[in-house]
Amino acid sequence: MAVLEEEKLPIAEYEFFASAKSAGKIVSFMGNDYTIQELSERSFDKGFDFAIFSAGAEVSRKYAPIAASCGCTVIDNSSAFRMVNNVPLVVPEVNIETSFENPGIIANPNCSTIQAVVALKPLDIKYKLRRVIFSTYQAVSGAGQKGIDDFKATMEGKPAKKFPYPIFNNCIPHIDKFEENGYSKEEMKMINETRKILNKPSLPITATTVRVPVTNCHCESINIEFKKEYQLEELINILKLSPGITVLDNPSQNIYPIPTIVSGKNDVCIGRIRRDYSVKSGVNLWIVADNIRKGAATNAVQILKALIEHEKCQFY
Repeated sequence: MAVLEEEKLPIAEYEFFASAKSAGKIVSFMGNDYTIQELSERSFDKGFDFAIFSAGAEVSRKYAPIAASCGCTVIDNSSAFRMVNNVPLVVPEVNIETSFENPGIIANPNCSTIQAVVALKPLDIKYKLRRVIFSTYQAVSGAGQKGIDDFKATMEGKPAKKFPYPIFNNCIPHIDKFEENGYSKEEMKMINETRKILNKPSLPITATTVRVPVTNCHCESINIEFKKEYQLEELINILKLSPGITVLDNPSQNIYPIPTIVSGKNDVCIGRIRRDYSVKSGVNLWIVADNIRKGAATNAVQILKALIEHEKCQFY
């Protein structure tokens, strides 16, 4: 809602839906008060053009197809449709064109994937990716309000409820459930979603995802090996000129992205850009982004904005 207020899109009417528990509550939005309505199978009979879903995979699986059947285009923030073949998985700076051909549902990627591909795409265009290694340091807000509550509770010595161990004073290499292959679901999301978004189904990628005692902003160390040679100054300049990226990279002055600097911003911030001398053509990047904004809300609203502009262009 905050991002929508900032963007001020040309939308005439908004309505808000939630569970029965929240129905009847009043929310303030763009200077007006709105009554939250209970979501039902008849909610989309009114003929909405767009809907942003952010209520979890179970709700999305049930109601997004209903909305789409009523002619509404759904931008879904859950994991429900991300790997469905005909559903576009969209990061506007990377593959916005795929959103214009959709079956009524567009998927918003995982928060940690979004910030990674914003950095990877322009470098892939120029140097061609050979291999990618993700190591993430993910904030507790990525686990929702329960994650934040766990952080506060364990800081006070109370037992953990959301995470398997107290997150305060800890790093937990365990995000989501573990798969039979030994990887967590979060790690497999990053691998599979990156391949889909970049349209590189066989790109070698590996990942280790870690929950850290930070309230907001995910940090990622990304090691990239290219097929082509590169010059570091040119690579940095490509990142500086790419949409959605802010380069903060002057280690001699202690300038690099950290959560307290990046929180509240919509850009993906990149620093510690340095050559990897262990391979022929490799580079290390340190990437920080606000996982609630670019990792979720901002990305969804950017998709909505692009769809509205695309429809205007078609109309005229």
